[in-house]
Amino acid sequence: MTGTAFRQVFTDILSEVTELPETTDPAPEGGRVERARVAVVIEDEPDIRSLLADVLEQAGFAVHTAGTGLDGVRLVSEVDPLVTTLDVNMPGMDGFETARRIRAASSTYIVMLSARTEEIDALQGLHAGADDYVTKPFRPREVRARIEAMLRRPSAHALAPPVAVASGTDAGPGWIRHGGLRLHPGMRLALLGDAELDLTRSEFDILAELLSAGGRVVGKGELTLLLRGERWTGAEFLSESDARAIEVHVANLRRKLGESPSEPRWIETVRGVGYRITAR
Repeated sequence: MTGTAFRQVFTDILSEVTELPETTDPAPEGGRVERARVAVVIEDEPDIRSLLADVLEQAGFAVHTAGTGLDGVRLVSEVDPLVTTLDVNMPGMDGFETARRIRAASSTYIVMLSARTEEIDALQGLHAGADDYVTKPFRPREVRARIEAMLRRPSAHALAPPVAVASGTDAGPGWIRHGGLRLHPGMRLALLGDAELDLTRSEFDILAELLSAGGRVVGKGELTLLLRGERWTGAEFLSESDARAIEVHVANLRRKLGESPSEPRWIETVRGVGYRITAR
C-alpha cells in the first residue's frame, strides 16, 4: 500500500492507539539485566512514522525516529534500541540492506514493515536479519502484539563470534546434550564441540526446542508459535508464509551446524510435518 493510500485509513487506525494500555517488560529470566525500553522507527512516510512512534510510546518505549535507512543505521548505533521497526521501501538504501547493516552491529529486535505481500519478500527480510515481518496496512494492536511476543523471548548472543570454550564449561545442571552438541537454555549458549555457535534468537530457540523434544517430531506450526511466544494447541492455522519462514531458519541453522538436509547429522526433516533431532 502506498503512503497516500495508507493516510486514508490513518485516522481510524490511530484511534486504536489511545485504547492501548501501557505495559512493562516481563521479569527477566535467570537474573539477566533488563535493557531499557528504547525503540527506533525507520520510516520515510511521515504519517506512518508518527503512528508507529505513538504505538511504541503507548507501550512504554522512548522512541527515536529516522526517515532514511542510512540515518536509521546511525541512530541505532547511537541509542542502542531494544526494538527497531523498519520500512522495506525507502529511497536510497532499502530496508533489506538497512537490516543487514543494523544486524551486523546490533542485537536489537527488528520488525520489518512493508506493503509487499509476496512470500519471497518476507523470506528476504528474515535472511537480512529481521525477527518479524508485518505487511501494510497494519493495525496497532497487531504490531504491539508482535513486539510484546518478541520481548517474551530472551536475547541470544547473536553478535558474539564463535570462541573456544575451555573443557568443563558445560559441567553442572541445565545442559542438554546430543552427541557433540550441547545447549544451555538459561545461559543462551550452544556449543558444537568446543566452539560456541553464533546463532540468532530464532535459531537458538528452534534448536533448543528440538533438543528438548528428545526425538519427538516438532511441527512447523508449533515452531512458529514458539517464536511468537505463544503456545501451540494443534488448532492453529499455519500459513504458507509461516512454514517457509521456519524452513529458512532451519536452513540457516543447518548451515551453521555444518550439515545438509540430505545427510543430516543433527536435524532430520519429517516431510509434511516438521523436524526432529536425529537418533544418536
